[in-house]
Amino acid sequence: MKPLLDLEEAIAQLKSAIVRETEPGKQEEYQGRIEGYEKRRDNVLDIMFSRLGPWEEVLLARADPRPYTLDYVSAIFTDFIELDGDRRAGADHAIVAGPAMLEDRPVMLLGHQKGRNLTERTFRNFAMAKPEGYRKAIRLFEMAERFRLPVVTFVDTPAADPGVESESRGISEAIAASMLAMFKLTVPTVSVIIGEGGSGGAIGIAASNKVLMQEHAVYSVIPPEGCAAILWRDPAKKDKAAAALRLTSKSALELGLVDQVLPEPRGSAYRNPLEAAETVKDGILEALSELDRLSPQEVKAHRYSRFRSMGAFLA
Repeated sequence: MKPLLDLEEAIAQLKSAIVRETEPGKQEEYQGRIEGYEKRRDNVLDIMFSRLGPWEEVLLARADPRPYTLDYVSAIFTDFIELDGDRRAGADHAIVAGPAMLEDRPVMLLGHQKGRNLTERTFRNFAMAKPEGYRKAIRLFEMAERFRLPVVTFVDTPAADPGVESESRGISEAIAASMLAMFKLTVPTVSVIIGEGGSGGAIGIAASNKVLMQEHAVYSVIPPEGCAAILWRDPAKKDKAAAALRLTSKSALELGLVDQVLPEPRGSAYRNPLEAAETVKDGILEALSELDRLSPQEVKAHRYSRFRSMGAFLA
């Protein structure tokens, strides 16, 4: 990482100097040096990212600067109106949801939301939804069905909330009911895994017709640390668990768990969030365009057959 940081620092210093420089010819000289450093930086990034292992992909998916759901909402959608509460127990801020406009069409939008600092993370419960979060999702799925709104979800959670209170309020039933509600929909549904897609907490809002996955996101039945603690009674073997889980986007595509891997900008999505958002937007629009050709009952049957085909063994 140090060579990359040194190059970034040199580029920043030259860009600062070029603004202040008044001597003839110096700006052109600085610009040439900047371009040279940028080329070297890109080469370093290409080498680094060509050598990433599964655990490194997990760290990238969890990286603090990575764009979260609300970042994509502001970059891709307009007129988003957040709706809250499950009309049963209370509000869950780990999942944000509400109607929005995707170019010229209204959609129903849902997604896990992490926080940038400790205060936000506590407020969002580290993107680990409680039962009321999934029951809010069910409420909005039903609203989308009534008003014939396509559903778009963003997945970014380590898992559903594992606390005693969530267990006592039926977290497992809430996740299962949310999945069932998605399977009943006759409107098109598209999910995008933008960071961590962990456990049932992810699949609770990802039982969609089309599941897209960003290049450096991860998708697994359990976080690597939990897997290592169960299999080897040693969470430190998380890198070994990450490899065994086959949680990378490449593996998810090979296994048929996702329909498309969305390439990220050089050096991961956080280095160029707007470019990443444009790629995500194009992926969503393409998926919806394909699903628009299906009748409501065909949409439902398509979703059912997609998940039934997972894990099938061919003789």
